[in-house]
Amino acid sequence: MFYNIGIFFYSLGVFVCSLFNEKVRKMRRGERAAIRLLREKVDPSGRYIWFHAASLGEFEQGRPLMEQLRQTHPEYKILLTFFSPSGYEVRKNYEGADIVCYLPLDTIANARRFLRTVRPVMAFFIKYEFWYNYLHILKHRGIPTYSVSSIFCENQVFFRWYGRHYAGVLRCFTHFFVQNEESRRLLNGIGITAVDVVGDTRFDRVLQIKQQARRLPVVDAFAGSGKVFVAGSSWAPDEDILLPYFNKNRSWRLIVAPHVIKESHLAQIEQKCEGRVVRYTQTTPADAAKADVLVIDCFGLLSSIYGYAQLTYVGGGFGVGIHNLLEAAVWNVPVIFGPNNQRFQEAQDLKRLKGGYEIDEMGDFSTLMQTFSDHQEQLRQAGDAAGKYVESLTGASQIILEKVPF
Repeated sequence: MFYNIGIFFYSLGVFVCSLFNEKVRKMRRGERAAIRLLREKVDPSGRYIWFHAASLGEFEQGRPLMEQLRQTHPEYKILLTFFSPSGYEVRKNYEGADIVCYLPLDTIANARRFLRTVRPVMAFFIKYEFWYNYLHILKHRGIPTYSVSSIFCENQVFFRWYGRHYAGVLRCFTHFFVQNEESRRLLNGIGITAVDVVGDTRFDRVLQIKQQARRLPVVDAFAGSGKVFVAGSSWAPDEDILLPYFNKNRSWRLIVAPHVIKESHLAQIEQKCEGRVVRYTQTTPADAAKADVLVIDCFGLLSSIYGYAQLTYVGGGFGVGIHNLLEAAVWNVPVIFGPNNQRFQEAQDLKRLKGGYEIDEMGDFSTLMQTFSDHQEQLRQAGDAAGKYVESLTGASQIILEKVPF
């Protein structure tokens, strides 16, 4: 009852925000149109497997599963739903699914209409997705439902005395495929035993991305035969620490791929750099070869660009949290990141294995750079540690598909 009251007020809040915010407006329109779209596109004779991802990051975790499922069980159709516009708008034309749409808001009426229209034969929820009404109705209808790449910690509501009632939503899942032993222990502690520790499907995805990486003529020319440092998904606080070092140390070729690509931020980066700066979309291989800094002013290239690096930095650690470390580490290069990394298991693992390094200030970064510049063997060993870590944890997607009865 309290959950549904909360959903009502959430819906009201979304409506108000949609009057002022284009992103929220897109989400609200997409949710409201989802049932109509499904009625038009669902094949009545099709057997649908439903994958739900909150946003783009969760989609990338579920993608290896969807693509392996396509290969091994082509008799099924795939429905992919998103909650966030940042996932749907980027992947609405994803060819690995038969239908892609928003997930209607989690009301009892919406959940019934959605499931009555699609009639999925099974459902996969990626990581942190626990929609109360959808999950209870899935259980009531006897539809096998799996939680994939989920991870739990003690401070979550499910494991608090005041959240035990809501923890009932977890009992709607047929099986959990979790990332670590701590998650299994916590679930076992509230009586949920259908749990396997299989790791994180993101490791499969970054290996897949590496195998599909492409060479980029502009980056080839810029890199030449020098040492390349790639700063990926950087924000202004990251750049304030990194750029002064490279202004004084030109022995490294610096590539900056900012998280936010808009003119004001690109101009800020250029102003902070003392050498010759070129933008990826506005230069040629010949001009790039003469530059000191290459700024990536478009999306979709970072995972390939990491392949040029001898050393990397992944941004976000001086703000809301670090971005994807695995995209860099899979290339057998060390990864540097800021202090806000406690919630990220891969950051803790990489630090322990000496394939990842935390910095708190400009002095830390300068010291670390000097160490790696002076000791090439240490740089190589750190890169090997990062790459071996990623390789050792691949295979979760295959394990899940072997355990799920089709």
